[in-house]
Amino acid sequence: MNTMEILQDILDYVDEHITDAISLDLLAARAGFSPWHFGRVFQWGTGYSVMAYVRNRRLAFAAYELASGQRILDLSLKYGFETQSGFSKAFRRYFGCSPGTYRLHAHGAWPQPPNLPCTNTYSIGGIIMEPKFVTLPAVKIAGYVLKTTATDGENSQAIPQFWKDYMTDGRMKKLHAESFVKKHDEYGACFPEDPQTGAFEYVIGVEPLKEATIPDSYQVRELPSATYAVFSTPPSNAANFVSAIQGTWNYIFNEWFPRSEYEYAPNSADFELYDDTCMTDNDKVCAIYIPVVKKQN
Repeated sequence: MNTMEILQDILDYVDEHITDAISLDLLAARAGFSPWHFGRVFQWGTGYSVMAYVRNRRLAFAAYELASGQRILDLSLKYGFETQSGFSKAFRRYFGCSPGTYRLHAHGAWPQPPNLPCTNTYSIGGIIMEPKFVTLPAVKIAGYVLKTTATDGENSQAIPQFWKDYMTDGRMKKLHAESFVKKHDEYGACFPEDPQTGAFEYVIGVEPLKEATIPDSYQVRELPSATYAVFSTPPSNAANFVSAIQGTWNYIFNEWFPRSEYEYAPNSADFELYDDTCMTDNDKVCAIYIPVVKKQN
């Protein structure tokens, strides 16, 4: 076999034995190289050190299983991490967010079999997704609050139903008729989960006028000041709008964060902003605001 064929065999082996003990010496022996030479060849062929690649593949498989509702501790042990904190630290370093935050927003596909040569180009529907960056002051939003959890995928059903009820039971019309409304752009905001219970708040709301009196029938939350990476979903019609939004979330957490120099900012909230660009029948676009900070080396 030539070098690329040998490396492809190693990549396939790693996936087939992803939960087994894997070492540099074991893989070098399989390749028929000395450990030192194998490490250099692997770095040249894949762009990764050997064990960094193994760790990242394990994290990719673990990300897929997060949506199944398994405990983070169980996944930590299954994929070779001695502690949950070690797993969470490695997960955040690679995906740019905690396992809990990832589970709230994204669903990782089963990792595709690796194929050399590797590519670093990612797109959704043929559109390369690059964010713009904005720094915003704290913003209050007034509206309605849903308490839910990512356990067993509850949020993936509860939040769409929350929106459906809001738009059909009169609450949307009532909210937008209020005199305290500053702008009619709607926020769909996700606040951090409780680390003990896994519960979190999802808020549908609007920005109120400063110093306005807000009736007790609404709840008020504050989005902290933050620097945001802002992604625009691919233009789509009404039938494909929800899938375009979810596809963008998956892109952000599965592809953009791991390749960027940013990570999800702690103690922050993310949100979708629904403005006039969402109101058309075709070419509907939603902006997704992700609070970010530069990764620490």
